[in-house]
Amino acid sequence: MGKRLFILLVVLMSLSLIGIIFVQSFFINNSLENEEKNFTRSVTIALSFVSRDIQDYEIKRFYGLIQPYLAENKEPDSTIIRQLYITTEDDINDQTIIHRNTVLEERFKVPPSLFFEIDADSIDVSNFTSERTTNYYERSTIDGGLAIKPTKTLVEYSNLPEIGKQIYKDSYKTLLRDVPIYKRVTSHQVETLLRRQLKDEGIELDFEFAIYDDDLATKVHTRNFDKSGAYIGVPIFLDNNNESNYRLWVDFPDRKKFLLSSILWMILLSILFTSVIIVAYSSAIYQLIKQRQISQIKTDFINNMTHEFKTPIATINLALDAIKNPKIIADQDKVKRYLGMIKDENKRMHAQVENVLRISKLEKNELNISKERLKLHDLIGNAVDHVALIVEDRKGYVKTHLEAAKSSVLANETHFTNVIVNILDNAIKYSDDAPKIDVYTENIGNNIILKIADQGNGMSKQVAKRVFEKFYREHTGNVHNVKGHGLGLAYVKRIVDDHQGHVSVESEKGKGSTFIIKLPLIS
Repeated sequence: MGKRLFILLVVLMSLSLIGIIFVQSFFINNSLENEEKNFTRSVTIALSFVSRDIQDYEIKRFYGLIQPYLAENKEPDSTIIRQLYITTEDDINDQTIIHRNTVLEERFKVPPSLFFEIDADSIDVSNFTSERTTNYYERSTIDGGLAIKPTKTLVEYSNLPEIGKQIYKDSYKTLLRDVPIYKRVTSHQVETLLRRQLKDEGIELDFEFAIYDDDLATKVHTRNFDKSGAYIGVPIFLDNNNESNYRLWVDFPDRKKFLLSSILWMILLSILFTSVIIVAYSSAIYQLIKQRQISQIKTDFINNMTHEFKTPIATINLALDAIKNPKIIADQDKVKRYLGMIKDENKRMHAQVENVLRISKLEKNELNISKERLKLHDLIGNAVDHVALIVEDRKGYVKTHLEAAKSSVLANETHFTNVIVNILDNAIKYSDDAPKIDVYTENIGNNIILKIADQGNGMSKQVAKRVFEKFYREHTGNVHNVKGHGLGLAYVKRIVDDHQGHVSVESEKGKGSTFIIKLPLIS
């Protein structure tokens, strides 16, 4: 996959993921707004019913107080009679029908102290009585337009006709307008009505309420009501013009929690599915990047291996061509020399192949490593002997500082010697000047610490974190400037881990590196 195509795919996938998250957030926010609108509508309906019930209860209560008073007064202060006649002709039954509606309005003087302390000498209260009479006359009984005798009469009585009810209602509204609110309704009444109406609307939440006269608080309120957080209010105690200075406010401290709980399952599912998508996306991107890195590392590995094999093969071909020369073949010394070169180059290629196969077997856990009791100091000495000639040839040194009093470990002699040799070989290869290497040992608790410090090129912290990865080599612009294929330190870590040890590196660019191996001691 090309770099541009890879970047394009990552960008498109990222934009798609961001789009999904945005859509989910928009949908959840929209659902929350709808829930809030429904909640507001339900609360408004409940408050409207409460306002109506409070006013209706007040009017019925005062009408109930007046009725006994009216019954005690035999003589009204004044009486007004209103009559209405309606005449209809019934041609089918040959008769005339006369409807008469009589409304008797009796006015009484009522002392205001019966209800409240009102600044007035008396209050006019009317008692209405309605009588409806329907007379049926045969046309033969009517002489000159005057009914002589009705053939049938229907009479209906009503103590309070509709017009009377409305007059009472309007009169009470005017009368009670100046009465203090706390004398008209109590906090307990309001709370009871509110709780009942809200429950009917499906809202069972704790609430705070208060009745305000314009912007002034009244005595009708709950203890913890806060006007600044009031949710919604409706007018209460409307006058005859449907206006009022009083307003009933209500607040729900747990309103947001209630609204969120209604769509909680939707939020949780959205978070769950979005998280799954993010994890899957991140994993896919990580795998793609890792595969690209592995592909690049393998490409470098193949190039290095090709380079490592190319030189021995070329040397062997040249030696074979030389031996074929009749002049050379007669010279036994030269033939032996060329045969020795062929043998050395063959060993070199064999060692490279063995190194690769060894790492492969370690990865598959197919390499059987037998361990025995060994002195780590002895293994260090053997490893130093392997590289001594190379170090001397480059005018360098390897100094040992074996200060550990105990050095007995359970190890495989061959593999652990190779571990130390590989680290020493790296120190030699990555020293531009004469290699200067110091080897230290010390005991810490039940462990022995081996430190191999050089004064070579060193490495950056980023490289130090990945130096033990298989095939990894620091990129310097020319992957062949130092021979190798990135398997040596991977082999070191794998063998140390197999010995229940730990390996790490401390390094600074231009100041050298220190490899630290920690192994458990055996008694």
